[in-house]
Amino acid sequence: MKIITGKVVVLGYQGVGKTSTIIRYIENTFPQQTTPTIGASFFNCKIDIDDNIKVTLQIWDTAGQERFKAMTPMFYRNANAALLVFDITSTNSFDSMKGWVQELKRNVEEPMVLFVVGNKIDLPEQREVSRTEAMQYSKSIGASYYECSAMTDQGVGVIFEKLALELVKLSGEAVNHTLKVYNDSELMAKSTELPPTDTANEEIVNLSLNDSIAYGNPVPAGCCFN
Repeated sequence: MKIITGKVVVLGYQGVGKTSTIIRYIENTFPQQTTPTIGASFFNCKIDIDDNIKVTLQIWDTAGQERFKAMTPMFYRNANAALLVFDITSTNSFDSMKGWVQELKRNVEEPMVLFVVGNKIDLPEQREVSRTEAMQYSKSIGASYYECSAMTDQGVGVIFEKLALELVKLSGEAVNHTLKVYNDSELMAKSTELPPTDTANEEIVNLSLNDSIAYGNPVPAGCCFN
């Protein structure tokens, strides 16, 4: 048995549906009303790849408001993957998302899985960003492109399942990465409930010292491949 623990940061403009997409996958619900994320919230999701490999996603859902942008680097430090979310009905959110890509490239040196995600495909008549344009941009930055609707649950599961598979692939490559990989013998010496990554532990301490940043308790999930 191998357990891979990876840190995932979710970035994007406010109101694009970052939190709703995460909650849709983890809790299989769509929140009718959500308040803007303040700072960041933390979610924990465990995915069974097969009988021999399990992936734990430690998901940091960041605030999209400009006033919180200065603190975002503390959340994507040592991240193994990033979901860059935009609203297909808003060109502004797509352009803003490109700014987050530049931030990542400036501040993250080690290999990272990049997914560009176009949300709100349940509103095709309001689309402002074409699938072709989004795919071309994603290819230019070495990212995979996916579209989804957090409201209707269309395409959401595929995103997180593909992300887990990409982290498995990254763990097997001969490159420097901060993925936590445990085997059977190590698990025998540890609790079956693996703790957050070292980076996550550092950030939880920081969050507890700053009341201006919201911290969402880890959400247990029963998500897995069929």
